Amino acid sequence: MASLVQLRDAIALSGSADANQLSHQLAMPLPLVEAMLEKLTAMGKIERIEQDNSGCLTGSCKSCPEGKNQCSTVIYQLKNHR
Repeated sequence: MASLVQLRDAIALSGSADANQLSHQLAMPLPLVEAMLEKLTAMGKIERIEQDNSGCLTGSCKSCPEGKNQCSTVIYQLKNHR
């Protein structure tokens, strides 16, 4: 099982990632990844960014009955410390 550090490192290596990507990459259950992402966000290590789906290339996110649930609109990236 991956640690918080490994999850943070996976985000750093990709620049940004969503929970599904990280779940597959680290072979961890999605609910566990989501809980770990919440913890890293609360610790101030990463930031949660909600993306606007209006730029969907196919437009299927708006018309597909499953699209709204399947399209990931939240990504995570390392927090910039100034």
